[in-house]
Order: sequence, then structure tokens, then C-alpha cells
Amino acid sequence: MTSLNDLYTEYGQSPWIDNIRRDWLVDGTLAKFVADGVRGVTSNPSIFAKALATSTAYDQLIEESSDDNAEDLFETLAVQDVRDACDVLAKVHETSRSDFVAGRRRYLDGFVSLEVSPRLARDTDGTIAAVKRLHAKVDRPNVMIKIPATKEGLPAIRATLGAGINVNVTLIFSLARYGDVIDAWTAGLRDAHEAGHDVSAIASVASFFVSRVDVAVDALLPDGDPRRGTAANAQAAAAYVLYRTSVNGDVVASLLADGAQVQRPLWASTSTKNPTYDDLLYVNCLVGDETVNTMPDATLADALDHPDFASSYLLNKESTHAAAAELEKLSPDVDLDHVTEQLEDEGVASFAKSYDDLLATVSSKMRASK
Repeated sequence: MTSLNDLYTEYGQSPWIDNIRRDWLVDGTLAKFVADGVRGVTSNPSIFAKALATSTAYDQLIEESSDDNAEDLFETLAVQDVRDACDVLAKVHETSRSDFVAGRRRYLDGFVSLEVSPRLARDTDGTIAAVKRLHAKVDRPNVMIKIPATKEGLPAIRATLGAGINVNVTLIFSLARYGDVIDAWTAGLRDAHEAGHDVSAIASVASFFVSRVDVAVDALLPDGDPRRGTAANAQAAAAYVLYRTSVNGDVVASLLADGAQVQRPLWASTSTKNPTYDDLLYVNCLVGDETVNTMPDATLADALDHPDFASSYLLNKESTHAAAAELEKLSPDVDLDHVTEQLEDEGVASFAKSYDDLLATVSSKMRASK
């Protein structure tokens, strides 16, 4: 047993890894992570861009591919990676199904996430079409399609869930937008139920980006200010309060009575960006029941090596509310609504740039293979 197993069995949080690589699927690295307690995988354009640029594991697939368009070829490669990763996580998924059916957990686990093109972040109809295409191509019960929580993404989230497809809602930076995501999730599940879909088979997580909030807020505060390094976890605690409030409300209770799973909060961007902060600042403090923490490789290694999960703010109602109350100390120096709106815009732009870089790498490898 590892600390990651303890994180799940003792605290109810699922550790996922925020990375995917073809060589990990070939050499058994991902399987080793799963044996150590990893219960899911997330990916994004930046992750795929790095994997393609730093690995030769894709070269043969590129050489053998009949695709003559970089974007089509990337989708082929990504779908293959995600499908194979889903197979590695299949046992976790099936075991979690047994726990769900028995009433031991209110969700399934063992998912692998694949994101729609960042170019579609402001395109509702394009996102819906891409989600359906990717879901059909991967063709695994434990795939989740990532949709950004932009204003244009919200109706796509509802439509996708309504069609019975698992959704990882990504790029959530604000409490207000998280509330919108919860509304889209409940509406989507109602639509699915009315359409005759089995809502017990529709999984979703809401990915709240954490560390980037501190980067942005810290820049607005003077050196040595005690509020530095506190805003991100405080907002995550407030999000957890919102989750608990919604999941105990009448609307969600009705969905759960129909057999639905809960939509768990997922803490993303959990590596520590400021080297003077604790390396597990966004892990140890955010351990809570019915949550996910998706960690990059180095952060996951730290969580295996020197965890302190018992120090979490989210282990009881009192400490969660106390942590959330730290947000009130930011005023009037920080306009958090403005900060989080800017972070969403920057996040969309950053992923779009990574996607362009990714396609440039694929194009270069395509030319080299001829």
C-alpha cells in the first residue's frame, strides 16, 4: 500500500496523474502508476505537445499513418493514447462500478480525459460535434471528454451530458463559473434521464484550476504580505463548500434518487509555481471526500514520498469554512472576479497556443517521415 492508496481509502480522494505519453503505455510506466494508487489520467494540448516534442515513441505511428493533415493525425494519435490508457485503467473502473452499485461510493472512477480542440472554446456547436466524434472514436466506457467552462462551453456541457457522454469540465477559475457548471451538470443529467439514458453510467468532474490563482493574486500584493499564497486554496475551499451545499440540495438529491453519480470537484494545476512555497501546498491542503486531485509527475512523486494529508482544510466543515473565509481578506486590494476572468481568457489562449505548437510539431514529424 502507498500513500496514494491511503488517500483514496482513508480520505475519499482519487489521485489522478496529469500526463500521458505513448512510451508510458508501451513500457508499463502507466501501469506502475496505477499499481501505486493512481486512479485516473488527464491530458491537455500542452501535455501532448511536450510528449510529441520530447519522445520518439510516436515516430513509427506517424510514419505508418495514412493521415495527410496534421490535425487529423494528431487526433488519431491522441485517440490511440487515450484508448490504450483507458484499457490500463479498466480494472480500476470496473472495481469502482462495484463500489458504486453497492452504495460504498457515489461515483465511478478510473477515467482518462481527452480534450476537444482549444480552437472550439468559443464555439458551442463545434464543441458538441467534436465531443461526439471523439467519444465514438475512443469507444471506451471510461473515457471523459474535456470541455472548457467558457460561457459558450456551458450549453455544450449540458448537451453532452444529456447525450449520455462523460464530461470533464475544465478551466474553472471562479466560484461563479463553478456554480454555472453545477447548473449545466444538473440540467444535462435531467435531459439524459428524460431521454431514457442510464444516468448511473454518466460520470463528470468539475476541474477547478488552483495554483494559477495564487500566481495572479500574489502579483497584486506586496512582498511579505501574509495573504500571499492563500487565495488559491481559500477559493478551492469555498468551491468545496459550494459542492457540499449543492450535493445536499433538493435538485441533486432528485438526480441521485434516479441513480446518478455526483459530479466531483477536481483540483487541477496543483504543482507549486512559487519555489518558496511547500511543494505539496495544493495537495495536502485540499484532501477531501468525493474529490479528485490530478497531479503532474513531480507533484505525484512528492505525494508518494512525503505526504501530510491530515493537514487538509477540507476534512471537516469548520476548517473548510475557515479556509474559505480567507478570501474576505483580499478586499479591497484584489478584485478576484477580475483576476479569475483574466485567468480564464489566458487559459483559453494558452491552450490554443499549445495546440498550434503541437500541430507544428506533428507537421514537422510528418515531413521528416517522408
